[in-house]
Amino acid sequence: MANDAFAVSDARPSAVSNGALADPFSPPADSSLWRKNFLLGAATASYQIEGAVNEDGRLPSIWDTFSAKPGKVLAGDTGAVACDHYHRWEADIELLASLGLEGYRLSIAWPRVMDAAGLPNRKGLDFYKRLLNRLKEKGITTSVTLYHWDLPQHLEDRGGWLNRDTAYRFADYADLMSRELAGTVDAWATLNEPWCSAYLGYGNGHHAPGLADGRFATQAMHHLLLAHGLAIPVLRANDPASQKGIVANIGRGTANSDSAADQRAAHLFEVQHNAWILDPLLKGAYPQDLFELWPGTEPLVLDGDMQTISAPLDFLGINYYFRTNVASDGAHGFRDVPLEGVERTQMGWEVHPDGLRDLLIGFNRTYRNLPPIYITENGMASDDKVIDGHVDDAQRISFLKRHLAAVDQAIKAGVDIRGYFLWSLMDNFEWAFGYERRFGVVHVDYSTQKRTVKRSAELVAKFLKERKAQA
Repeated sequence: MANDAFAVSDARPSAVSNGALADPFSPPADSSLWRKNFLLGAATASYQIEGAVNEDGRLPSIWDTFSAKPGKVLAGDTGAVACDHYHRWEADIELLASLGLEGYRLSIAWPRVMDAAGLPNRKGLDFYKRLLNRLKEKGITTSVTLYHWDLPQHLEDRGGWLNRDTAYRFADYADLMSRELAGTVDAWATLNEPWCSAYLGYGNGHHAPGLADGRFATQAMHHLLLAHGLAIPVLRANDPASQKGIVANIGRGTANSDSAADQRAAHLFEVQHNAWILDPLLKGAYPQDLFELWPGTEPLVLDGDMQTISAPLDFLGINYYFRTNVASDGAHGFRDVPLEGVERTQMGWEVHPDGLRDLLIGFNRTYRNLPPIYITENGMASDDKVIDGHVDDAQRISFLKRHLAAVDQAIKAGVDIRGYFLWSLMDNFEWAFGYERRFGVVHVDYSTQKRTVKRSAELVAKFLKERKAQA
């Protein structure tokens, strides 16, 4: 199926023969994206943009600790200043609104809003209240993620997500935030990408807190999902008008050959990347194939845990970036086999929009109780430069139009998808890759903090204006 829902040129619009301007970013008339109730927004995360890590009572997070360790983050970068959003939030919201974006997904920094005793930090809370109230004044739909990886360091010192108690401390945090911010949040997401928190943080050490043990990963995941399950009824009680859900990053795994062993390897890849999270949430059980892949790593599960974890969701957030081609490792697992001659991003990730479509359609078949879906992150990194005051990010434009086409195809195949958030509103701290990798539709000069709208953002804004003008 052709990915042609957007017709995009790689350059600025130029005059065509009839004197009109070529339309560089417009879906065909039958595209689902013309629906006015299909939300189009942008996303960010607290540690990646806020900076001000030592201001107004904010406590250290695991990412402050991790990024301060030599060799953990590219070029020794940290989130200490980032995009200075903590001080520039008003201008950033004006920028968001000027682009016509209808939704904004942000995360709250847990270490900014509670002290080590669990008491509220009023200065931190006031920051988010001002931010959310301004967004509502602008008519922008607010989607708030409670945990986008910045665990308070004092909780990590007690075991972090390996300690079951952290799940209960998360429920306390969710209780405070939903009481304080009730009425300003349209959608609450408990966690962002628990796969990354558990596997990259505790399984291979690539992310904070930097531990590397397979059993740690599965136990951390269980406590993360338990934290989610404990928080859902709290959010429902405190802010009943809002939507409640969770955000999962998904990965497409394809087999390097038609052999049974390689097909099994691709299946196991998707088990560990997708079913590890979605099965507990939507089926109330871990996939047993996971422990074929990682034998001896079964987490400690107490009576009632899975019922708590599988509490009904109002929505499921989906983050998608690339696919992974795999072959059998000759044992019980898989190994990556990178394809040659394919398009890749600055991250080295393959551009594969069909993977998003195929996964969404597959989930709709696998999970009878699949809730409505929002694509909560999708985007790409490129080495963008400001030239004569402009950023022509041609690859990103092409990337976005093809992935939005894949979303449209999934909707037409029966998947209930209600919105799409660009990752990211602006260039930011890209975790272990520091500031080298630029994911934003707005360029940030980190030396001056000057924001420059990229061509991709201009085209999205143009489409939104056209859609709004429709009768």
